[in-house]
Amino acid sequence: MSDREAAKLSRQLDQIVGQLPNRVSRVLRWLREPASRWIRIPIGILLIVAGIFSILPVLGLWMLPLGLLLLAQDLPFLRRPIRRALVWSERQWLRWKRSRRRRRS
Repeated sequence: MSDREAAKLSRQLDQIVGQLPNRVSRVLRWLREPASRWIRIPIGILLIVAGIFSILPVLGLWMLPLGLLLLAQDLPFLRRPIRRALVWSERQWLRWKRSRRRRRS
């Protein structure tokens, strides 16, 4: 089950990374490589901790989900909830875009 969840999460992340600007996508692809595990885990933890302090300037709530995404690569118990959150957020985004189009026409 864990391998299937990892494959599904990987496909979703590939899809997201493909839509990002070139510089950002290169960094994320490098971070997602298996050899980058020892860099990915501390960065993920730092992003989560920084996301908790979102009341401070520069640090923001955006860091929390990014840190969780990075940690989900290595922690099997995070894969399913993160994948479900990605699917939910994508559906919400598409629903919002459709409602904006309807209002314009």
